[in-house]
This record gives sequence, structure tokens and C-alpha cells, in this order.
Amino acid sequence: MSPLRQQMDNDMVLRGLADRTREAYIAAVVGIAKYYRRSPEQLSEDEIERYLLHLIEQRKLAWASTNQAACALTFLFHVTLKQPHTTFRIPRRKLPSKLPEILSREEVYRILEASSNLKHRTLLTATYAAGLRVSEVCNLKLSDIDSARMMLRVECGKGAKDRYTLLSPRLLELLRLYWRATRPVHWLFPTRNGQRCIDSALAQKMYYAAKRRAEITKQGGIHSLRHAFATHLLEAGVDIHTIQRLLGHGQLSTTARYFHLKQHVLTTESPLDLLPTAEPTPG
Repeated sequence: MSPLRQQMDNDMVLRGLADRTREAYIAAVVGIAKYYRRSPEQLSEDEIERYLLHLIEQRKLAWASTNQAACALTFLFHVTLKQPHTTFRIPRRKLPSKLPEILSREEVYRILEASSNLKHRTLLTATYAAGLRVSEVCNLKLSDIDSARMMLRVECGKGAKDRYTLLSPRLLELLRLYWRATRPVHWLFPTRNGQRCIDSALAQKMYYAAKRRAEITKQGGIHSLRHAFATHLLEAGVDIHTIQRLLGHGQLSTTARYFHLKQHVLTTESPLDLLPTAEPTPG
């Protein structure tokens, strides 16, 4: 790693940026360095703007990717290179406001049942039953399962925040079956050598494979299970503030944008318990 990249990474660590954000920012800086074949600190503002135009017009990157590249370069110049007056006159593109395609309870059931591999089915079930982000489910440890309180501990979620979420009796039953079959030691979903947790990309592949076998055509990756968790809880009568806490959202508006707001009574029933019952079998 070059001294500049190392310094930028150190700056991001000091400011508490998440690992995935750090990786994305470094990748964006590497991208512009490869494009011009020289260090980014030698580039002018005009060259940076032309590169951003290249991402938009030639590479046709998604709006989120273009925004991220602009943020990465801004961080590099303003923080690492200590050039706060450097400006890029291309405005960051606004993301379109789109609502996700929500899976019905029947569709979630079909996806979970389509996972014949026990590890895959347990991971996808935990994602839905606890409303987890993909990084959160991958980083679960055995010690995060609190069967006495029927809760799952989510350590260092988005924004470096810990929280507790639901542990359904049906999920606990499946977790115990999974543990008896695979005997994980530290990580709940470890790699083959057990030295670390599985990668988020592998969890996405598990979801897409199950969705394909279930013949579900709705758009979206494994995060769709988290959306379904929140929506099904709302439909079951859980108030929006409780759902906000279970999801770990800092702002109520983040939770509310997925739903039509209504007044609901409180219940602690997991959405997993609303699905049809099927006997879990090792796969």
C-alpha cells in the first residue's frame, strides 16, 4: 500500500468510518490513479471533474457509485491532503426516491423453504426474523444469542451502534438445530476454516440462489428480507417507534419512508411466527 493510501486509511479509521466505506473510498482513489496513471495528489481540479464526468457519461455508473466516488475524492483532498479549498464543480447526483418491492409473507416462506442447505437457510431466516443488515447477520457470534431474554445482540451495526432485536422461538429452534449439525465455535456463520465470519457477498449469493429456486421475480437482494421484516411487523400491529429501534435507525424518517404510517398497537410477535410452520431439516 502506498504512503498516501495508508495515510488516507488511517484518517478514515480515526474518524470512525465503517470498513466497507473505507474499502469503497480507497477503491475510488485507486480508480482515478489508474485512469490518469499518476498519484491523485498531482491532479488538478479540472482533471478530477473530467474523471467524474467519465464515470457518469462513459462508464454510466449508478448514481450511488458516482456520489461515493465524489465523496471519496473530497475526503482525500480535504482531510488527507489538507486542501480544504479544493472544489469539484460537478454536483453530486441525487438518488431517485424509490420504494423497495416488498416480499409478501408467502414469498418469504418460499425463499426460506427453497434453501435446502441448513447453513444457508439459517442465515436467511435470521436475517428476516431479526431484521438484520447483511453485514450484521454475517458478523453474528454465538455469544450474541440471548435465549434467556429471547433477544439477539447486534454488535457494532451501522453507525457503530450496538442494539438488541427479536429472537423468535422458531429462529432459536433452528439455530439450535444448526449448532448441533455444524458446531460453530465463535462466529455463528464462519468460513470453512472457522477463522472469520463469512463475507457479505457470499450471503447475497445464498439469497439470490434461494430466490431463484423459489421463482420469486421481485427486484432486490438480501436486504429485501429486512424490508419485509419491518413491513410485516407494521402490518401485525407493531408501532413505528418500536420498529425503528429494532432496525437500528437513527431517524424515524428512515423507517417511515418504507411504510404508510398508521396508528398501531404494540406486540412483540416476530414476523417469523406469522409464516406457515415447516419442520426444519438438516441440509
